[in-house]
Amino acid sequence: MPTYPNTLAKLIEVLQALPGLGARSAQRVAFHLLNSPDEVGRTLADAVLAVKRNIKACPQCFNYSEGGACPICADGRRDLETICVVATPVDLMALERTGSYRGLYHVLEGLISPLEGKGPENVRIKELLDRVGRGGTKEVILALSHSVEGDATALYLAPLLRARGVNVTRLARGLPAGADLDYADERTVAMALEGRREL
Repeated sequence: MPTYPNTLAKLIEVLQALPGLGARSAQRVAFHLLNSPDEVGRTLADAVLAVKRNIKACPQCFNYSEGGACPICADGRRDLETICVVATPVDLMALERTGSYRGLYHVLEGLISPLEGKGPENVRIKELLDRVGRGGTKEVILALSHSVEGDATALYLAPLLRARGVNVTRLARGLPAGADLDYADERTVAMALEGRREL
């Protein structure tokens, strides 16, 4: 195993902790930054700090926002009668890339997972139920992964939502079992959205 100067080794270690970057990729990125003009490193550092400082959760749907409503909630052309429930903002972006959904969203910020000690109180279920309870929603689409956690969350939510008088559907199983929305191609996600079924 190569021995790097401490500062370079620390950069590689930090980069390797990022999702999708293994040891070799982290090393390549670190060498690229090392051999780039100082301005490249400053620009990257400034962008990371700006994101951490400025990006917050939308107060309505919990998508990423720069203060106030996110661009989707602020868009008056969206279908206000449909809410698509996703686990993360990354899943929301996967659905948006398809261009086939024009309703609103609700980001749970996780899934129910008893093995990880995550119950209904640890995700944004109360906020979803309050939002639907205010009226105006006719359909809630559960766009949750077909995994143990996704299934548990969907099965928990469905009766609570139906009790509030809304139609509850779930993305079709065109997505591979256990797959995350973000890793599926746009066509597969669009087909799963179109093939949703009542839960």
